Amino acid sequence: MKFIETIKSVWKIEELRNRILLTLGFLLVYRFGAQIVLPGIDAEQLANLATQTDGGLLGLLNAFTGGAFSNASIFALGIMPYISASIVVQLMGIAVPYLQKLQKDGESGRKKLDQITRWLTIAITLVQGPGYIINLFHTLPESAFMMQSQTMFITSAVVILTTGCIFAMWMGERITENGVGNGISLLIMVGIIARLPASFIQEFSSRFNESGGLIMVLIELAIWFIITLASVYLVMAIRKIPVQYARRSAGGGYERSVGGARQFIPLKLNASGVMPIIFAQAIMFVPAALAGLSDSDWALSMKTAFENLFGFWYNLVFGLLVIIFTYFYTAVTVPTNKMADDLKRSGGFIPGIRPGTDTDNFLDKIMSQITFPGSIFLALISIFPAIVVNIGVQDGWALFYGGTSLLIMVGVAIDTMQQVDSYLLNRHYDSLIKTGKNRKAVA
Repeated sequence: MKFIETIKSVWKIEELRNRILLTLGFLLVYRFGAQIVLPGIDAEQLANLATQTDGGLLGLLNAFTGGAFSNASIFALGIMPYISASIVVQLMGIAVPYLQKLQKDGESGRKKLDQITRWLTIAITLVQGPGYIINLFHTLPESAFMMQSQTMFITSAVVILTTGCIFAMWMGERITENGVGNGISLLIMVGIIARLPASFIQEFSSRFNESGGLIMVLIELAIWFIITLASVYLVMAIRKIPVQYARRSAGGGYERSVGGARQFIPLKLNASGVMPIIFAQAIMFVPAALAGLSDSDWALSMKTAFENLFGFWYNLVFGLLVIIFTYFYTAVTVPTNKMADDLKRSGGFIPGIRPGTDTDNFLDKIMSQITFPGSIFLALISIFPAIVVNIGVQDGWALFYGGTSLLIMVGVAIDTMQQVDSYLLNRHYDSLIKTGKNRKAVA
């Protein structure tokens, strides 16, 4: 009943209600577009493409697009080119002085960076689009293509795929500005969730038709709940570093002591989020691609090993890369030297630590200490789907036991709930997370 009352409170806030409806509307449009097949392709002959994306790396990409990849839809590339462009711009910001300057220019710099990311997204889409079309020609039968002119089909399909990606990017930005939550992340999450019911039904049927029955289904659900709970703790865990702000005197004609507040710096256990897994998965495409250039037995065995998403060697290398990229991305995104300088300028200090270089070294040491268990935990979650596959779980359902899929769902859900929570608290309602009754408005 308390939860229902809190939902009613959410609905009473007109601005929040409009934002939620706008967000749901855009997500509905995105899911509808994922079912529209590219003009010139016979939708009834997509069985081969669906088989190709049943597992492996293409299956993972299909999961991120909510099945749009296997549907040969106008949103087949999803929002992934934009994610790739964002990563490239972020990494180039480390080495390119112009981008570093834009990062420090506040709102105006952010707008220019966004524009650069959009143009780079178009460039990446124009490269990935023809690659996707070539894959269709190799996968689908010739009768699946209904246009007589192959050149006309390729040109129109690339234009539509590029337009679909840009439209998805636009919807994500509108959700971020006028809706609830991060729009780009929500589009990825809704694509992942769209595959969840079908994957669970397939696993449910498999258990009843082959082995295990209801008991195994309940055990699998219990394991899934535990790993989801562990992912929530990983996303939310922080190390609090106490900070003391020096007292100062103020007043005209008399002196009074102000300031002296004691706060803390929250250092996240997993400051890098899902980016290490995304980086590692991008790198994992390389060994199989290089091995495919040779016909030797060693190259063929390597190609087979690194195309198996649930194989031992794939997951061993994948886990190590996740640990390495966790340290790398944390070092990039958590500038301890800048934190130390900002703290010094604001008159704050960590008790027992001298401001400046000593504070920088102390924060860097703490980040190294908490990043190690965080990276190990992240690597275990990333390879957990391979573990459950080896105990009989279907490939599609196993993807929801860890890796990018689960962490994205958990991270985006928490971020969206916290944003809704802030609206409730600002309108004098109890927290959505804790639920409860309306609070009295403050006069």
